[in-house]
Amino acid sequence: MTGRFRTVPLPFSPPGTGRSLAVRRYGHPGARPKAYIQAGLHADEIPGMLVAHELAVLLEQALVLGEVVVVPVANPLGLDQRVHGAALGRHTLDGGVNFNRGFANLDDRIAAVLTGRLGPDPAGNVALIRDAQASALAEAIPRNALEGWRHALLSLSLDADIVLDLHCDQESLLHLYTGESLWPAAADLADRLGCRLVLLADDTGGNPFDEACSAPWWRLAARFGAEWPIPPACLAATVELRGRRDVDRDLARADAGALLRFLQGRGLVAGSPEPLPVPAEPCQVSPLAGVDRITAPLAGVVCHVARLGDSVTAGQVVAEIIDPTAADPATGRVALASRCSGLVWARAAARFAHAGDVVVSVAGLEPLPEHIGGLLGD
Repeated sequence: MTGRFRTVPLPFSPPGTGRSLAVRRYGHPGARPKAYIQAGLHADEIPGMLVAHELAVLLEQALVLGEVVVVPVANPLGLDQRVHGAALGRHTLDGGVNFNRGFANLDDRIAAVLTGRLGPDPAGNVALIRDAQASALAEAIPRNALEGWRHALLSLSLDADIVLDLHCDQESLLHLYTGESLWPAAADLADRLGCRLVLLADDTGGNPFDEACSAPWWRLAARFGAEWPIPPACLAATVELRGRRDVDRDLARADAGALLRFLQGRGLVAGSPEPLPVPAEPCQVSPLAGVDRITAPLAGVVCHVARLGDSVTAGQVVAEIIDPTAADPATGRVALASRCSGLVWARAAARFAHAGDVVVSVAGLEPLPEHIGGLLGD
């Protein structure tokens, strides 16, 4: 099925410049189910862009029964940010704001519209909420380029049944973040992709893009109570496609094929998906509050001890920080140990750390007793 391609201009571009989103649409506008898939929200994370490209190749040849929207490069603002040849696409240069934080929370506006209108039929309530979301978003007038960009992304995605935000870590296993309220309903996505880890949280504290699309459903359900049933009508997930250096055509084609089979299984694309392969390694499901992000207590050279995919026990050394300027070379090293037993799923790509930098991440099966700050690293 040939897709429809268009560009969506972004507001507040400086005079003489212009930025826009490239949007590919497949299927029938307004058809259900609707899936929205984007890549490059953190503009220096490239693997998802290649996967989105390969997925578009497959969708051009598929029969799309619902509607699929693909935005292969979701952040032209961040893609512009190069300093001395280095791409800096995770944070805004003019304020240090993480591009994947601070998306709009429209709950109060939506609830004001819904009061007195909800009924006992879940499907009817879903339709009412989607209408209210569209109205609330239309009334949320952006004031600057960052807000205008966020508004444009939500305008494309907020009414979707499925929202997939393709990212990557520095060095990591393939994993995904999604809501506790969406598990185990999202297990087919993790199984299709061959994820090694699923991290669950209904409230990360940062209002990232995927949560802006999915969390309103369970927050509104809690606000209005069981008398007015509201299902979690948007399955949203952040899919972390391994590490930044894993930009590989074969990997991208395999990931795109897995996403297509997921869409087939969800009824968006015609055809029966192949049976799920037997995973080479099991997928661990952990609360996001169970992640130990192990930081460097001082600056120095990073020597990783644990490998990605290793299972470690609490107290086990996973890395060392070496101070090459120490007066006594024999003692110029600090061991970093995990606070929990679990899976080593991400590591810093840089081999020199400053004090406070995250060096290794380990996912345990239980929440850590003292989780400081928000659940997402910035």
